[in-house]
Order: sequence, then C-alpha cells, then structure tokens
Amino acid sequence: MSNRAVLEVIALDEEDAVAAQTGGADRLELVTDMAADGLTPSRTGFAAIRAAVDIPLRVMLRLTDGFAAGDVDALVARAQELRAAGADEFVLGFLTAEGEPDLVAVERLIAVLDGCRWTFHRAIDRAADRDGLRKRLADLPGLDTYLTAGSATGVDDGLATLKAEAARRGEPGYEAQILVGGGLRLDHLPELRAAGLDAFHIGGAARPHGWTSPVSAAAVRAWREALDG
Repeated sequence: MSNRAVLEVIALDEEDAVAAQTGGADRLELVTDMAADGLTPSRTGFAAIRAAVDIPLRVMLRLTDGFAAGDVDALVARAQELRAAGADEFVLGFLTAEGEPDLVAVERLIAVLDGCRWTFHRAIDRAADRDGLRKRLADLPGLDTYLTAGSATGVDDGLATLKAEAARRGEPGYEAQILVGGGLRLDHLPELRAAGLDAFHIGGAARPHGWTSPVSAAAVRAWREALDG
C-alpha cells in the first residue's frame, strides 16, 4: 500500500468534502473564495467539514489574493482559532515583494501551529529562486509538502522542473513531498508517476461543471483509478 499515490482535492464545503471522500480522495485542502485563488475558511466551515468526513484536512492560511502575507496578526488569530476548533494540518506560503520567502510571516504562523504538519503552497512557483527557498525553509518544523506545478503558468510548463526536483528527493531542502497541482490533467500522470512523483492535487479537475458546481465523486474516482492503475 506504500506505493499508493496521494490524491488531495480542494473542498469548499461539506458537500464537496463528502463527494471527494466518496470518490477516493486521501486528503482535502480546505479553502473559501476561489475567485481569490483560495482563502482561509471560517471556523464554522471547518467544523462542518470535519464533522462530515474522516480523512485528513489541510486548512489554507491566506487572507488576501496574491502571495504577500498581508496582516500577519490577523492570520495568526485565524490560525489559533482553527487550531482551537481541531484543525491539525495547514497550507501556507508567503513571498516578499522581491520573491524571497517571507520567513517572518511563516515563522510567526508555524509558532502557533505548534508542530502541525503543513504544505508550502504554490508561492514556490513565483519565487525568485526555488532552490534557495527550499534550502531556507528546510529546517522549519512541520513542513512536509510543497504544492507546486513546477512553473507559475502550470504543469504543462513545469514538467521538467518537477521531474528534476523529484530526482533530488532526500537532498537538503528536498525532503518534503512534492504535491503536484496547478493545471494538472490526467494525461500528465504517466510521465509524472514514471519520474517518481507520488502526490497530486486537483481543484477544477474534480468539478466538470466548473467552480460554481460541487465536487463530482465520479470525477475524483476517475483520478483515483488512474493513480491506482
């Protein structure tokens, strides 16, 4: 079973969460407001989803569109609120205006996460120096995943980068799992799997009728079967 690839699905509400779990998702990324590319859900939204499914939930910590941290005090307060509600896995990632990792914001947040596991999200795809970012974050507690397309423009343009980074797994800065997401399609999977990539993240691909419609259990199942095949 150790060879089973991880499938993470974006969920906006309980209906999404139940459909994703039914379809075979291993984990959910919880966000709200996809028009802003995914922001922090409310405590009540988290609690409703937590009550509806029993798979792991990674909760987005992001209050504004873009990759600047914005109001870090407000982010810390939201993180504390979600921790108190039972959230124990998170997604975050902030850059400075120069494209460097915003270590001040990240370290303030992970201080209140208190050892919880977390994903550094697609801010890595906008970083001035991907390798430098990974090395600067390498020793932060709880960081176990990078969500990346390999490119700011999506997996089509990021394949070579994803494969090169997968080949470095285990090196300093490359211990975390690569979670491939951002314009990911089923037809990318054979090449990515052959390169040793073993975790995949879908949002729009789980919603054949677009973001205004809920997650489709059948669409998630098609991904699960492709990964298990």
